[in-house]
Amino acid sequence: MKLGVVGKPSSGKTTFFDAATLSNAEVASYPFTTIKPNLGTAFVRFPCPHKEIGKLCSPRNAPCMDGTRLIPFGLLDVAGLVPGAHEGKGLGNQFLDDLMDADALIHVVDFSGKTDEEGNPTTGHDPMQDIEFLKKEITYWIFGILKRNWQTISRRARMKAGKLEDLVYEQLSGLNMSREKVEEIVKESGLSINAGDDELMNLAHKILETKPILIAANKIDLPEAKRNYEELKDKLDVVPVSAESELALKRAAEAGLIEYIPGSSDFKVVKQLTQKQKEALDYIKENVLGPLGSTGVQQVLEKAVYEKLRNIVVFPVEDETHWADKSGNILPDAYLLPNGSTALDLAYKIHTDIGDKFIGAIDARTKRKIGKDHVLKSGDVIKILVRK
Repeated sequence: MKLGVVGKPSSGKTTFFDAATLSNAEVASYPFTTIKPNLGTAFVRFPCPHKEIGKLCSPRNAPCMDGTRLIPFGLLDVAGLVPGAHEGKGLGNQFLDDLMDADALIHVVDFSGKTDEEGNPTTGHDPMQDIEFLKKEITYWIFGILKRNWQTISRRARMKAGKLEDLVYEQLSGLNMSREKVEEIVKESGLSINAGDDELMNLAHKILETKPILIAANKIDLPEAKRNYEELKDKLDVVPVSAESELALKRAAEAGLIEYIPGSSDFKVVKQLTQKQKEALDYIKENVLGPLGSTGVQQVLEKAVYEKLRNIVVFPVEDETHWADKSGNILPDAYLLPNGSTALDLAYKIHTDIGDKFIGAIDARTKRKIGKDHVLKSGDVIKILVRK
């Protein structure tokens, strides 16, 4: 699973990415600071089941911090959005290719209104323009793909060289959509072989609607951003965010100055601070953590992963009694899976060979044997049985 982080220059999207992943992505206010997509690993929180058995876990792929597991997933920071991206301006085609490869999008918007659509300093810019701008660029880009190839698609459909929905899927296969979903959208849209621009644009709109987009209202510590957020929060799926605050807290924690768990409402000072450091942390506490309860960065990630994409967390083990692997490591791994995933899906998530040799599974809590079609719940601890 992969989330895409997108925004115009100066929106703070790269800072958001850096804060979410602890990577070293380049940060600047000019266009195309991010030329090639930055790939990183981010985390969502989940209560660790080790408390149920009274033993500390031994994490391998998902660290545990005070009983909270940090479950990893991929995060992609793509090139900044500029007007005309769908026409190939700037890094438009690369930007949109990279963007649509993600399962969901986090649109980082400068809610302070202090940068225009090209990232230049200004005042009073309406963040709603940026939100609609992104949707317009993606929609027109998808429309352009369909339009350029429509004569070929319709000719092949008339010649019975394939079903219309299959031919459309071939053209859109790079959008990280399943064949079943494309077929469903084509049928629901009533697309015909003789479709004109209006029908193709309608199809492009419907395709965009399948891509979850969550708005990160960035720079929320600024008064202008707070005003804009209050005006728009009931109209949008938006989370207030201060990416710079999250990045500052994580760097302070890395330096050993504070103890801080991502997404927390507070931090603990554990080392003598300089006056400048104290003032910076006091500002974050008074203007971000106090009013909002967090910096918002972790909340955006978790809303995208858990609510938008409806993922669950599952813990595979080899010893159903001690919840450990064969070396005795307790709850070593934790995986994100789509809601509705089965025991067999978990087996293939672990390794293809394990999926191929699957003969059953055991629910470690109930000690009941379960079959390949058993639907898993979030927090399940599962042992996979394989043939030897």
